[in-house]
Amino acid sequence: MVNLMLSLLSAYLIGSIPTSFIFTKIFKRVDIREHGSGNVGATNVFRVVGKAPAILVLFIDIFKGYASVAFLPNIFFNNTIGVTFGLELYRIVLGVCAISGHIWSVFLKFKGGKGVATTAGVLIILAPKVLIASAIVWIIVFVPFRIVSVASIVSSIFLPVFAILFHQPISIVIFVALLCVAGTYKHKANIKRLIRGEERRLF
Repeated sequence: MVNLMLSLLSAYLIGSIPTSFIFTKIFKRVDIREHGSGNVGATNVFRVVGKAPAILVLFIDIFKGYASVAFLPNIFFNNTIGVTFGLELYRIVLGVCAISGHIWSVFLKFKGGKGVATTAGVLIILAPKVLIASAIVWIIVFVPFRIVSVASIVSSIFLPVFAILFHQPISIVIFVALLCVAGTYKHKANIKRLIRGEERRLF
Protein backbone atom coordinates (compact mmCIF):
# COMPACT_ATOMS: atom_id res chain seq x y z
CA MET A 1 0.00 0.00 0.00
CA VAL A 2 3.03 2.29 0.39
CA ASN A 3 3.53 2.18 -3.38
CA LEU A 4 -0.13 3.04 -3.92
CA MET A 5 -0.09 6.04 -1.60
CA LEU A 6 3.22 7.32 -3.00
CA SER A 7 1.98 7.03 -6.57
CA LEU A 8 -1.30 8.82 -5.85
CA LEU A 9 0.54 11.59 -4.03
CA SER A 10 3.04 11.85 -6.90
CA ALA A 11 0.22 12.15 -9.46
CA TYR A 12 -1.47 14.84 -7.37
CA LEU A 13 1.77 16.81 -6.97
CA ILE A 14 2.56 16.56 -10.69
CA GLY A 15 -0.92 17.86 -11.48
CA SER A 16 -0.51 20.59 -8.88
CA ILE A 17 2.46 22.22 -10.61
CA PRO A 18 1.02 25.72 -11.34
CA THR A 19 2.44 26.08 -14.86
CA SER A 20 0.53 29.21 -15.85
CA PHE A 21 1.32 30.90 -12.54
CA ILE A 22 5.04 30.13 -12.94
CA PHE A 23 5.28 31.24 -16.59
CA THR A 24 3.37 34.45 -15.96
CA LYS A 25 5.74 35.26 -13.09
CA ILE A 26 8.76 34.54 -15.31
CA PHE A 27 7.63 36.41 -18.43
CA LYS A 28 5.66 39.31 -16.96
CA ARG A 29 6.31 39.20 -13.20
CA VAL A 30 2.61 39.36 -12.33
CA ASP A 31 0.17 37.04 -10.59
CA ILE A 32 -2.04 35.44 -13.27
CA ARG A 33 -4.87 35.25 -10.72
CA GLU A 34 -5.04 39.04 -10.61
CA HIS A 35 -5.23 39.64 -14.37
CA GLY A 36 -7.50 38.78 -17.26
CA SER A 37 -10.19 36.32 -16.25
CA GLY A 38 -8.22 35.37 -13.14
CA ASN A 39 -8.15 31.74 -14.25
CA VAL A 40 -4.95 29.74 -13.87
CA GLY A 41 -4.90 28.32 -17.37
CA ALA A 42 -3.36 28.60 -20.84
CA THR A 43 -6.18 30.77 -22.23
CA ASN A 44 -5.61 33.45 -19.62
CA VAL A 45 -1.84 33.24 -20.15
CA PHE A 46 -2.53 33.91 -23.84
CA ARG A 47 -4.45 37.06 -22.92
CA VAL A 48 -2.07 38.31 -20.23
CA VAL A 49 1.38 37.28 -21.51
CA GLY A 50 1.17 36.11 -25.11
CA LYS A 51 1.02 33.25 -27.56
CA ALA A 52 4.37 31.50 -26.97
CA PRO A 53 4.07 31.23 -23.16
CA ALA A 54 0.45 30.08 -23.54
CA ILE A 55 1.49 27.29 -25.92
CA LEU A 56 4.22 26.18 -23.49
CA VAL A 57 1.73 26.18 -20.61
CA LEU A 58 -0.77 24.19 -22.67
CA PHE A 59 1.72 21.48 -23.61
CA ILE A 60 3.16 21.20 -20.10
CA ASP A 61 -0.33 20.94 -18.58
CA ILE A 62 -1.16 18.19 -21.09
CA PHE A 63 2.11 16.44 -20.24
CA LYS A 64 1.27 16.53 -16.51
CA GLY A 65 -1.76 14.33 -17.14
CA TYR A 66 0.06 12.14 -19.64
CA ALA A 67 3.07 11.55 -17.39
CA SER A 68 0.89 10.65 -14.41
CA VAL A 69 -0.83 7.74 -16.18
CA ALA A 70 1.97 6.73 -18.57
CA PHE A 71 5.07 6.78 -16.36
CA LEU A 72 3.98 6.40 -12.73
CA PRO A 73 2.59 2.85 -13.23
CA ASN A 74 6.02 1.82 -14.54
CA ILE A 75 7.53 2.95 -11.25
CA PHE A 76 4.90 2.00 -8.66
CA PHE A 77 2.66 -0.75 -10.10
CA ASN A 78 3.11 -4.06 -8.26
CA ASN A 79 1.21 -7.25 -7.50
CA THR A 80 -0.66 -5.71 -4.55
CA ILE A 81 -1.94 -2.80 -6.66
CA GLY A 82 -2.67 -5.23 -9.49
CA VAL A 83 -4.86 -7.41 -7.29
CA THR A 84 -6.60 -4.40 -5.69
CA PHE A 85 -7.24 -2.31 -8.80
CA GLY A 86 -5.89 -3.79 -11.99
CA LEU A 87 -3.80 -1.62 -14.35
CA GLU A 88 -6.71 0.17 -16.08
CA LEU A 89 -8.49 1.25 -12.91
CA TYR A 90 -5.15 2.15 -11.32
CA ARG A 91 -4.40 4.49 -14.23
CA ILE A 92 -7.85 6.03 -13.90
CA VAL A 93 -7.25 6.76 -10.21
CA LEU A 94 -3.86 8.28 -11.05
CA GLY A 95 -5.56 10.43 -13.69
CA VAL A 96 -8.15 11.61 -11.17
CA CYS A 97 -5.34 12.60 -8.80
CA ALA A 98 -3.45 14.51 -11.49
CA ILE A 99 -6.55 16.38 -12.66
CA SER A 100 -7.52 17.11 -9.05
CA GLY A 101 -4.04 18.50 -8.47
CA HIS A 102 -4.45 20.90 -11.38
CA ILE A 103 -7.90 22.05 -10.22
CA TRP A 104 -7.01 22.20 -6.51
CA SER A 105 -3.27 22.88 -6.49
CA VAL A 106 -1.54 22.60 -3.12
CA PHE A 107 0.87 25.29 -4.33
CA LEU A 108 -1.97 27.79 -4.89
CA LYS A 109 -3.83 27.23 -1.62
CA PHE A 110 -5.94 24.47 -3.21
CA LYS A 111 -7.14 26.61 -6.11
CA GLY A 112 -6.23 26.18 -9.75
CA GLY A 113 -7.36 25.88 -13.33
CA LYS A 114 -10.22 24.04 -14.97
CA GLY A 115 -8.23 20.90 -15.76
CA VAL A 116 -9.05 20.71 -19.48
CA ALA A 117 -5.45 20.33 -20.71
CA THR A 118 -4.47 17.90 -17.95
CA THR A 119 -7.59 15.85 -18.71
CA ALA A 120 -6.51 15.69 -22.35
CA GLY A 121 -3.12 14.34 -21.27
CA VAL A 122 -4.78 11.63 -19.20
CA LEU A 123 -7.11 10.64 -22.05
CA ILE A 124 -4.20 10.27 -24.47
CA ILE A 125 -3.41 7.07 -22.58
CA LEU A 126 -6.82 5.97 -21.28
CA ALA A 127 -9.14 6.74 -24.20
CA PRO A 128 -7.38 8.24 -27.25
CA LYS A 129 -10.34 7.75 -29.62
CA VAL A 130 -12.65 9.55 -27.20
CA LEU A 131 -10.12 12.37 -26.88
CA ILE A 132 -9.71 12.77 -30.65
CA ALA A 133 -13.47 12.84 -31.24
CA SER A 134 -13.98 15.39 -28.45
CA ALA A 135 -11.10 17.49 -29.79
CA ILE A 136 -12.82 17.58 -33.18
CA VAL A 137 -16.01 18.78 -31.47
CA TRP A 138 -13.95 21.43 -29.65
CA ILE A 139 -12.56 22.73 -32.95
CA ILE A 140 -15.98 22.69 -34.66
CA VAL A 141 -17.47 24.77 -31.84
CA PHE A 142 -14.48 27.07 -31.36
CA VAL A 143 -13.95 28.12 -34.99
CA PRO A 144 -17.26 29.99 -35.42
CA PHE A 145 -17.65 31.26 -31.84
CA ARG A 146 -13.97 31.76 -30.83
CA ILE A 147 -14.93 31.29 -27.18
CA VAL A 148 -12.76 28.72 -25.42
CA SER A 149 -15.20 28.09 -22.57
CA VAL A 150 -18.06 27.23 -24.94
CA ALA A 151 -15.87 24.82 -26.90
CA SER A 152 -14.58 23.22 -23.69
CA ILE A 153 -18.04 22.78 -22.16
CA VAL A 154 -19.56 21.28 -25.32
CA SER A 155 -16.62 18.93 -25.93
CA SER A 156 -16.70 17.75 -22.29
CA ILE A 157 -20.42 16.98 -22.61
CA PHE A 158 -19.60 14.74 -25.57
CA LEU A 159 -16.95 12.77 -23.64
CA PRO A 160 -19.35 10.16 -22.18
CA VAL A 161 -21.29 10.07 -25.46
CA PHE A 162 -18.17 9.12 -27.42
CA ALA A 163 -17.06 6.70 -24.68
CA ILE A 164 -20.33 4.80 -25.15
CA LEU A 165 -20.21 5.00 -28.97
CA PHE A 166 -16.66 3.63 -29.01
CA HIS A 167 -17.63 0.79 -26.62
CA GLN A 168 -15.23 1.82 -23.88
CA PRO A 169 -15.15 -0.15 -20.59
CA ILE A 170 -17.71 0.96 -18.02
CA SER A 171 -14.90 2.32 -15.83
CA ILE A 172 -13.89 4.71 -18.62
CA VAL A 173 -17.51 5.72 -19.26
CA ILE A 174 -18.00 6.56 -15.56
CA PHE A 175 -14.64 8.36 -15.47
CA VAL A 176 -15.37 10.65 -18.44
CA ALA A 177 -18.93 11.24 -17.17
CA LEU A 178 -17.44 12.53 -13.91
CA LEU A 179 -15.02 14.65 -15.94
CA CYS A 180 -17.98 16.09 -17.81
CA VAL A 181 -19.72 17.09 -14.58
CA ALA A 182 -16.54 18.48 -13.00
CA GLY A 183 -15.56 20.36 -16.15
CA THR A 184 -18.96 21.97 -16.51
CA TYR A 185 -19.01 22.93 -12.83
CA LYS A 186 -15.56 24.52 -13.07
CA HIS A 187 -16.90 26.68 -15.93
CA LYS A 188 -19.77 28.05 -13.84
CA ALA A 189 -18.31 31.58 -13.85
CA ASN A 190 -17.96 31.39 -17.63
CA ILE A 191 -21.55 30.21 -17.96
CA LYS A 192 -22.74 33.21 -15.94
CA ARG A 193 -20.76 35.55 -18.21
CA LEU A 194 -22.17 33.79 -21.28
CA ILE A 195 -25.72 34.35 -20.03
CA ARG A 196 -24.92 38.04 -19.47
CA GLY A 197 -23.23 38.27 -22.88
CA GLU A 198 -19.90 39.20 -21.27
CA GLU A 199 -17.74 36.18 -22.10
CA ARG A 200 -14.70 37.26 -24.10
CA ARG A 201 -13.65 35.75 -27.42
CA LEU A 202 -10.08 34.52 -27.64
CA PHE A 203 -9.31 36.55 -30.78
